[in-house]
Amino acid sequence: MEALILAAGYATRLYPLTLEKAKPLLTVGSKNIIDYTIANLNGIKGLKRISVVCNNKFNGDFLRWAESSDSIVSIEILNDGSEEDGEKLGAIGDIRFAVQKLGIRDDLLVIGGDNLFDLNLADFALAAGVKGSTVCLYDVKEKKLAEKYAVVTLDKTDKIVKFEEKPSNPDTTLVSMCVYYYPRAVLPMINKYLDSGGNPDAPGFFNQWLYKKTDVYGYVFNGKWFDIGDKESLRSADRAASAFLI
Repeated sequence: MEALILAAGYATRLYPLTLEKAKPLLTVGSKNIIDYTIANLNGIKGLKRISVVCNNKFNGDFLRWAESSDSIVSIEILNDGSEEDGEKLGAIGDIRFAVQKLGIRDDLLVIGGDNLFDLNLADFALAAGVKGSTVCLYDVKEKKLAEKYAVVTLDKTDKIVKFEEKPSNPDTTLVSMCVYYYPRAVLPMINKYLDSGGNPDAPGFFNQWLYKKTDVYGYVFNGKWFDIGDKESLRSADRAASAFLI
């Protein structure tokens, strides 16, 4: 298995904090946001490599960060070449870029670089390895809040039967966390999705397409999760930092 952290966004909603620093390199508690994910990934037995896809603006920062990281799993920094928000490849575009650039032919765990959670990634990977393509889900409890995310409906076997990106009238309050497991056999489908005109930006659009082509399962997580998209969520995560796996 390999892991890919998506870190090529420009986090414009966090300006001016992210004008000179990538969001995953912002500090929460005593660590960078991305360091919590790295420590969590290091708990997965047999993980071959952690790749981080970033943009050209912050590529040097990520290279310096990787050199100083105490990760026991090797870290590969990939520069997608974009210089500003309007040039970005999008999350799915960056996944394809990484798969092609590194020649990834293994099962792939994909994580948003601005996610902060106490989900045990080793447990998630183990469960997903049994079922196949799997999306980590979180119950936000309120339908108004769910409208901001990709909303998911599961059947009795936890198979996804509906996946809708930012619906105006969500059926459930289960939302996608941007933690995904894709078996190696699914990776070529990323090309099929993009080549057919699929939206390259939010990862949810790919999963919305994928569950209609093959079985995709949900893994419901009930711990702490912060989707760091604005200054208030960053402050909330900072106050709760001691709860995260490190």
